[in-house]
Amino acid sequence: MDLNLGSTQHVNEEELSWVSVCPKGLWRVQLKQIHKTISCHEAGMRQSPRLGSVCQVRVQLQTETGANQCVPVPDERKCSQSVDPPSEDKSLTRCLSTVLQVPLCEWTSLRMGEGQCDITEACLERMNSGDKWEILLSPLDPGSEADSDQSFNATVELGTFTPGKESWELSFEEKNDWVKLLKKRGTVWFRSGDVWGAADCYSRALKLLITLYGHVKAAKTMEEATESIQCSSERLFSSTKEYNSIKAELHSNLSLCQLKLKHPERAKASASKATELDPGAVKAWYRLGQACQMVNELEEAKRAFKKLLEIQPDSSAAIKALKDIAIKEKETNKELAHRLSKMFN
Repeated sequence: MDLNLGSTQHVNEEELSWVSVCPKGLWRVQLKQIHKTISCHEAGMRQSPRLGSVCQVRVQLQTETGANQCVPVPDERKCSQSVDPPSEDKSLTRCLSTVLQVPLCEWTSLRMGEGQCDITEACLERMNSGDKWEILLSPLDPGSEADSDQSFNATVELGTFTPGKESWELSFEEKNDWVKLLKKRGTVWFRSGDVWGAADCYSRALKLLITLYGHVKAAKTMEEATESIQCSSERLFSSTKEYNSIKAELHSNLSLCQLKLKHPERAKASASKATELDPGAVKAWYRLGQACQMVNELEEAKRAFKKLLEIQPDSSAAIKALKDIAIKEKETNKELAHRLSKMFN
């Protein structure tokens, strides 16, 4: 294909699509058109933003005529709730009431990997400086607040960006820093009411933490070979127990988010993993019991709450939960007895 170096190429490519999550529910994002700006350097080797890249981004809405407009779509007139990200770059304020979750029509900074906006980051992973994508966004979940007629078009334009890394290129210290950042951000966002964002942060942290398990085994090997580990605790986890404790806390936090988002099966799976990793995790046992209650698995719920009482005998929440289960079981048995009596009379 001929490339007019320095010019803008309009390329029709196979349509890409993915599902994005945000506080407004599930949205399908469809790539409609790519505008590629090709330079002499880019013609030889094109790169895209990676983890840690700070990108200059501009997001605009499209009217029916195709012109870019700086007006909000329905339900995106105000960013009534927002959170300052716990990183040095505070230029982007995440909006809880929007689908796009970024300021419109102005150039803004976004750091890849921090989960500031799922839709925009997914676009940027495929873009290069000067690229401009036109996308169609439409609500996917029929049970959400969004209506099918709320579909709209937007453009995502990438300016400059700093170098980043693939996750496998990160050192232990860099991955550990990302885990801490995402865990902290998830807590901040959860307390602000952004449960979607919190769940995303905890999930991202877990994915990175899993790749650090090799350092746990390395620490264990060194400990067995020598009486003391020569590396500092900042470089290696001191024990498998410490690693499992951090991983369990992230699974437990994710379980709480899933409970809030009415996904009890996922919450049960996350809480179960947390209790396996850290059998003394009080919050994880409680959330496991809650999830089992929500899916009407009362025997499993009772086991979880009883385990919690073994660890924390004065837990009023567990005592109340067991009483509630007993009442529900009594009502269920009474109703069943009534139905059986009607069948045989």
